[in-house]
Amino acid sequence: MMTSSVSPSPSGTLADQFARRLVSIGGSATPDPLRSANAALDVLRETARAEGVALIVGVSGRWTVESARGRGPDPSEPLIAESLDRETVLRTADAWIAPLRWNGASAALLIHQPSIPLDADTVRAIAELLADAHRRWFAESAVHQRAQRLETILAIVADWQQTLETDRLLNRMAEAATRLVNCERASIFLWDRTRHTLIGRPSLGVAGDDLRIPDDRGVVGQVLRKGEPLRINADDDPRAIDRAVDRKLNFHTESLVCVPLQGANGEMFGAFELINKRDGRFSDDDVNLLVELARHASIALANTRNYERLLHARDQLADQAAAGVALVGNHPTIENLRAVIERVADTDLAVLVLGENGTGKEIVSRMIHYQSRRRREPMIAVNCAAIAESLLESELFGHERGAFTDARESHPGKFELAAGGTLLLDEIGDLSLAGQAKLLRVIEDKTVVRVGGTRSIATDARIIASTNRELGALVAEKRFREDLFFRLNVVSLQLPALRDRGDDCLLLADHFLDEFSRRANRTPPRLTPAARRRLLEHRWPGNVRELRNLIERLAYLHGSDPIDARDLVPLGASLPSSAAPPRRDEDQTLADATAAFQIAFIERRIEQAGGNISAAAKQMGLHRANLYRKMGQLGMRGADEP
Repeated sequence: MMTSSVSPSPSGTLADQFARRLVSIGGSATPDPLRSANAALDVLRETARAEGVALIVGVSGRWTVESARGRGPDPSEPLIAESLDRETVLRTADAWIAPLRWNGASAALLIHQPSIPLDADTVRAIAELLADAHRRWFAESAVHQRAQRLETILAIVADWQQTLETDRLLNRMAEAATRLVNCERASIFLWDRTRHTLIGRPSLGVAGDDLRIPDDRGVVGQVLRKGEPLRINADDDPRAIDRAVDRKLNFHTESLVCVPLQGANGEMFGAFELINKRDGRFSDDDVNLLVELARHASIALANTRNYERLLHARDQLADQAAAGVALVGNHPTIENLRAVIERVADTDLAVLVLGENGTGKEIVSRMIHYQSRRRREPMIAVNCAAIAESLLESELFGHERGAFTDARESHPGKFELAAGGTLLLDEIGDLSLAGQAKLLRVIEDKTVVRVGGTRSIATDARIIASTNRELGALVAEKRFREDLFFRLNVVSLQLPALRDRGDDCLLLADHFLDEFSRRANRTPPRLTPAARRRLLEHRWPGNVRELRNLIERLAYLHGSDPIDARDLVPLGASLPSSAAPPRRDEDQTLADATAAFQIAFIERRIEQAGGNISAAAKQMGLHRANLYRKMGQLGMRGADEP
């Protein structure tokens, strides 16, 4: 075949036609450089009226046909090499050969037997146009692929962020990486610093699902030490692969890529490894992709670990709270009450807790909660008597922003806050009829609608109600809805007054002495026989709360001597009784005496009102909520009454 190097001659008409038609190629929703190249060669063949056109690319030292349209001779490698070496257009008897760069590689354009006269400048211009167009198509394809990859990564990361259990999250990470990078296996290695060990999870088929290697060994150890990605091909460096691990796994590693896992502060805590690319070797893009995945994996793992730590802390707090809630006493009514609580606790039955003020209704309610499967979820208590009628719906059901004048932000109600847990409706007997109707609807429908909102919100809170009032009598007087009473009174627990529990007041006194002395970091003082008799003689109008407050003051303020009967009047407060011991006020301050008088005065009013706080407050000319507040200031625990 004769060849000649053709000197340039002015011509550009054919190149201009080709350029105009190239503009319409590419730009599709799913760019494909090879498909665009085929279309461009079709256009070139048609424009030049050639028998055939071909694009020849050098790959690994060999010339291969990247794309060919029509018929033409096999490419002559020496001629292609000559064209590239001389960087010039060559002409043979039946074809033109032009050098160009194609996707970073050496390439040549062949035009076989064109019917339209060509010259070297035109062929060179066509080759340059084709190369420029390919760069555009390749860039479009790269942008599209990056966008697709980003969408895929975002979907993967969203799934990871919703996975709140470490082992499950690690498996999902490995599955996503093998699918996205198209490799055989993946492992996440977590670093146990104290044991100098890397733990592979998932463990690539190791019995017991646990692969452990020293943290200074192999590729993973190297990545951990240097903090940089590492790519290995066994063909290039057979010794870089730890074949001992391969033998342990009954697996053959041909290639791998490994990148570090780092926390937000840059601290290394593991590595992410992929093994055996299915369609060849791992590329730079694969390494970059794994680095991106590892960055998101580090964040997701940190979030999951924090969540698990919070769960563990919550469980510990729940266990501690449950251990601190006990119904102390050996009286038969208390023994029976404990047995009933144990039977009903792990059900979802509504419970109505009845009893005088201070008998321990909140303790019983918390025992039910902490002995149930809901113990890890919140218990929310709301005092129905202390909520103004105008705020009742907002407190119980929540409100949306702008629902009323002061609603600057949306706010969940007590039902939402107690979701999955328990809602204690304290002093349910003081709820207005209008409030009762709204409460009944929510209990029946198990949904709430916030004030100012339209969306129904499902609620799964167990209902426990408590009161010191006789609801049956209120129903008869039409002051309490009968249908709500039946809804709440599925299980009824009646708490006895302390005066009806025999020697339980002594058990409680010893229990409170131990508890408060421990808090005060002192040895519990002993109750003398006279003091014990005095405790048994007292009628305890304030029930267990009154006893608790008395013992709490003694535990903190009494000396180390045994507690005698006369010491049961601390700070000048009186235990109402005809046999009350004389006051000891020679060493009191005016503030102490004033507080003691207020405590005694409030206790007498409560006793005169039969333990009814509302009636006692009315007698003293106070609003019920203000009386609660005053009792709290005096250490009488009135503000958090059960």
